[in-house]
Amino acid sequence: MSDILTAYDAPVNPNIPDLRTGDMVSVHVKIKEGNRERIQEFKGVVLYQHNNGNNSSFTVRRVASNGIGVERTFLLRSPRIEKVVVERHSKVRRSRLYFLRERSGKSARLKQKFN
Repeated sequence: MSDILTAYDAPVNPNIPDLRTGDMVSVHVKIKEGNRERIQEFKGVVLYQHNNGNNSSFTVRRVASNGIGVERTFLLRSPRIEKVVVERHSKVRRSRLYFLRERSGKSARLKQKFN
């Protein structure tokens, strides 16, 4: 039975490194507009990860213009993700950083981890 289930699993995307909550990442996503395709960069902090096997995902939050926060969830095994670049690691004590939603300015910053 498990052989049948693994046959339907999406292949792992090799362009996505190991991500941790609190990482500052830059996600390069393929966007299709009409018959053209381009790559769009989404840069922000990883708020949390869902580890559900084939449905694994991670959510990235960034602050857009005028201080409006934008969150976007990406599937880990998606072929639409061109690459993910980890720009810095942050020191966090939680697995889900929901408290960043209510914060703005200096209080929304995370300490950088130097390891």
